[in-house]
Order: sequence, then C-alpha cells, then structure tokens
Amino acid sequence: MSAAMSEISAAARLRAALRDAAACRRPVQAIGAVNAMAARVAVEAGFGALWVSGLEVSAAYGLADENLLCSRDLADVVTSLRRVTDLPVIVDVDNAAGTGASAARFGFDLQAAGAAAVCLEDSRYPKCNSFSEHRAQAMTETEAVCEQIKELKAAAPGLLLIARTETLICGGGMDDALARATSYEAAGADAVLLHSKDTTGNQALEVGRRWSGVPLVTVPTAFPHLDRRLLGEAGFALAIYANQLTRAALAAMHRAAAGFRVTGVFEACQLADVQDLMRVGDPDARACL
Repeated sequence: MSAAMSEISAAARLRAALRDAAACRRPVQAIGAVNAMAARVAVEAGFGALWVSGLEVSAAYGLADENLLCSRDLADVVTSLRRVTDLPVIVDVDNAAGTGASAARFGFDLQAAGAAAVCLEDSRYPKCNSFSEHRAQAMTETEAVCEQIKELKAAAPGLLLIARTETLICGGGMDDALARATSYEAAGADAVLLHSKDTTGNQALEVGRRWSGVPLVTVPTAFPHLDRRLLGEAGFALAIYANQLTRAALAAMHRAAAGFRVTGVFEACQLADVQDLMRVGDPDARACL
C-alpha cells in the first residue's frame, strides 16, 4: 500500500470510528504517545487512536510548551509511531504558528508523515499551555482561525481537522465558545473540541447538551471522573487522554531513581524486562533478562 493510500485509510478509519462512536454513544479513546514505546503500550491496552501532544513532545525535547515545535519535530514522532502500529495518529499542532501559510505547512508535512488528523486551536501566537498559571492564554480572531482551517484543508485534504477553541479556558462564556465552534465547522472543520479546565466536568456536560454539529471531542484532563460511559452519554465521539502515559512514566522514573539513591540497587519489580524494551522495535526479539 502506498503512503498516500495509507494516510487516506487512516483518516477514513478514524472518520468512520467517530461516526460509529457518536451513533452508539461510546467515544473512541485516544492516548498520548510521545514515542514508539508508548504506542506499543497503547496498542496492548486497546486504545483506538494515538495523540501526539505538543506538551509531551516539548517536554521530551526539553522545551517550554509555547510554539517552539516545528512541523518536522511532530512529523518525526508520527513516523516513529507508525513503525509499530497502524492506529490512527492525531497530532496536536497548537495554533500552527498563527498564520494560514504556517498551518498549510503543518498540514502538508504531517499528512506526508502519515498522520490521520490534526487538532488546531485558536490560541494567540505564541501560545501557552491551557493549564498554565505563570502565563495567561490569549485568543486569536475567529476569522483568522477560519482562514487557517481553509488553508490547512487545502494543503492536506486527506487529514481530518479538529478545531479546538480555548474560549472556556480563557474565561469566556459558553455562548461565545459554541459560536466559535460553529464558525470553525462552517470553515471546514471535521470535528470540534471546546477545551475546559472546569474540574467538576459541568462545562463539558453542558457542551455535550448544547452541541449538535460535527463530532464532538473532549480532553478530560481536568475531569477524569467522567468515564467513557458518561462522556458517551454526554455526546462526545472522541476522548483524548493527552499526557497520562508520559506522566505515569515520569512518576515511575522518579520512584526508581529515588529508590536507587536509598538502596544502591534498582529493584527488578520496578523495571520492565530487557526483552520488553527490545521488542518495541523487534517484536520477535528474545533476551535472557
């Protein structure tokens, strides 16, 4: 199968999965995967898609989450994931550097790398993380985002485009958030995401009650108590668990390193087998440890 056919197939499979998820009220679950090891874990755990998180990739590169990644940084991650799985890969392009031309380049490069979808947000360049307290997120104009959507879609017609609004993150009202989402749908977005940091989950549930357009996406980082059943009943077709595997890995590394400083040894019960590590790149590998 050619690369172009593979890209179209991944996007088509994701599109069909979102349609089925909306119909049966059981959202597709995507998990953040910053490398092939995380992708292997995701496959074994039964996730339906992978998410290339701007925060995770930035952290892996030792960079702040503020528009310091280029399209090639993200494309390299997509390539590594596709070496080990054919799960659809959704890429977080943040605000795609804030212009129509830069959005087109992100779309072209990521489609060529084999991504199935991208998520474009309406934060103002340079962005900051949605959960930051040291800086405040700012919004760009609706018309400018609509132009980015159009140019990205024109440059990468094989990609699904998820349009994400930060209105609720920035303290805006639900009516304004829904109005932006409606504008992005009209500009060509295939799905919409109204991001929320409301830890009660009430904002997310209201979004589900009030939205009636293209498939609805959520990132339940702030409201993990809303499980798959509740999110599906609320109307979400896709739930993205954006950074949990990296956070779990970081916590485990902290524990293993701290334990070593105390005991002088790494406990085998804290470590994956050497064979597990070898099998990320070679499923048939065998090891004596």
